[in-house]
Amino acid sequence: MENFTFFNPTKIEFGTGKEQLIGQILAEHGIKNVLLCYGSDRIKRDGLFATVSSSLTEHGVQYVECGGIVSNPVISKVREAIALARMHQVDAVLSVGGGSVLDSSKAIAAGTLYVGDVWDLFIGKGSINAALPVFDILTLAATGSEMNSGAVVTNEETKEKFAISSVHTFPKVSIVNPALMQTV
Repeated sequence: MENFTFFNPTKIEFGTGKEQLIGQILAEHGIKNVLLCYGSDRIKRDGLFATVSSSLTEHGVQYVECGGIVSNPVISKVREAIALARMHQVDAVLSVGGGSVLDSSKAIAAGTLYVGDVWDLFIGKGSINAALPVFDILTLAATGSEMNSGAVVTNEETKEKFAISSVHTFPKVSIVNPALMQTV
């Protein structure tokens, strides 16, 4: 057996109904304005969006929507979301969805505070020295993104798919409710 040291700074909130706590969790972290990232409108049809937005509103957390994040996330959407985050001066990024939404959210969090193009962080031209705090509610179990600092994004123009990772991109709190994953 090899010796190792393990530290994971992400707090996991596991269980049925935990997504209802998101507003309280963000408020406890001093978050007043969040970029709410998601993939398809399925979260609206299934009622998850209503649960999340109600919880945020109830706890005085404003939100800006950024939907339409696709599987195998793309840098153009990350750039679009960074512009939204900067325009609305958000305090954090909230990912509601699967690994692709969370990967995008980590890149958005790092890119919002980076002076320059976010792709620089993927190709080694820049480094992640800070990031907005990331919070998430998972709707798909897959990659362990809820507990790691990594994010993979594709540059559609160059056809490159690269990753970033930093101590700054670990989610602060990940909500894992297996009931949200039953339709997968």
